[in-house]
Amino acid sequence: MSTDTTATTTDTPRSRIAARVGMTPEQLEAFGNEMDAIRQRIIADLGEEDATYIRNVVKAQRRFEVAGRALFYLPPAWPLAVAALSISKILDNMEIGHNVMHGQYDWMGDPGLSSRMFDWDTVCPGEQWKYSHNYIHHTFTNIVGKDRDVGYGILRMDPDQKWHPYYLGNPVYALLLMLFFEWGVALHDLEVENIVAGRRTLADNKPLYPGLVRKIRRQTVKDYVLFPALTGPLFPLTLAGNATANLIRNVWAFNIIFCGHFPAGVASFSVQETEDESRGQWYLRQLLGSANITGGRLFHLMSGNLSHQIEHHLFPDLPARRYPQVAAEVREVCERYGLQYNTGPLHRQLLSVAKKICRFALPGGDAAPEPPAPRVTEEPLAA
Repeated sequence: MSTDTTATTTDTPRSRIAARVGMTPEQLEAFGNEMDAIRQRIIADLGEEDATYIRNVVKAQRRFEVAGRALFYLPPAWPLAVAALSISKILDNMEIGHNVMHGQYDWMGDPGLSSRMFDWDTVCPGEQWKYSHNYIHHTFTNIVGKDRDVGYGILRMDPDQKWHPYYLGNPVYALLLMLFFEWGVALHDLEVENIVAGRRTLADNKPLYPGLVRKIRRQTVKDYVLFPALTGPLFPLTLAGNATANLIRNVWAFNIIFCGHFPAGVASFSVQETEDESRGQWYLRQLLGSANITGGRLFHLMSGNLSHQIEHHLFPDLPARRYPQVAAEVREVCERYGLQYNTGPLHRQLLSVAKKICRFALPGGDAAPEPPAPRVTEEPLAA
């Protein structure tokens, strides 16, 4: 496992993760109750400010998109067009799409912000993403063998993933996944690695093909045919601009997501130690299996507040704009229980992710000790 502390074989499954951090069953239950109380308090406080916030973000995203599309008609403004369209796509994917499809704004009763009806500006169908992400990933977070986001079926990111010569290409696969991240997410549900291993057949994927093909066709026509064609002789420039905006969005999303899941100190778990999991243990697993990125308000907005990945894993259905507020409370609870609160600036988290990708490319990579995550007192809480 990716943490050094392990439970004894005499521990019950419900106590093993708590044993890693020296928590008694009573403390684990109290910890879970405190997390429940934070969640209920925020739910009770949801209201017009939250609704106004997300509607304003949607308005801003649309304005950036319109500005970007319009500026492509002015060749000297091409860099500005790409910048505006990139911001639009990042906002659509991170702060709007990801969070709306988590059901964070279902309480509003707004069809345009309903998790059941919303779809985002990416080649991955929303319905398929909600199954692989909302259900699989958030239910089985960092459980090796259940959470397919551990390595995305492509990378080796944990010592419990058996090494194979294929993983010598870990850094190359990571680079390609970063550049084509929306495509990696779109193809995630096909479970290609399980087809190669004989655990899944092509026939098992038949129900996924229609939605996937339909969404890929729609996105491809929009970005690479329709909008470039509307600019007439500027078609090549607009095509290149749209591709560049998608590339920028892919690189940004990959870095934010990987820094929230795979930097130094983030724990993984076995299927056995998560059996018969209590609510408190589920919260503890989310905390130990996540990491935050420090930054200012604009940074948190552009990351969809997934810079607060710890709070997102603890409370995935709360509006993400509340995570900075919740973070102060979660951090205080962690201090009282002596729990690690993994946080750090983007460059440090990103460097530790890169080191892990390279380390686990090698057959002996799992033998090298992983550096501990920074303690909670090392980084100031971002505003």
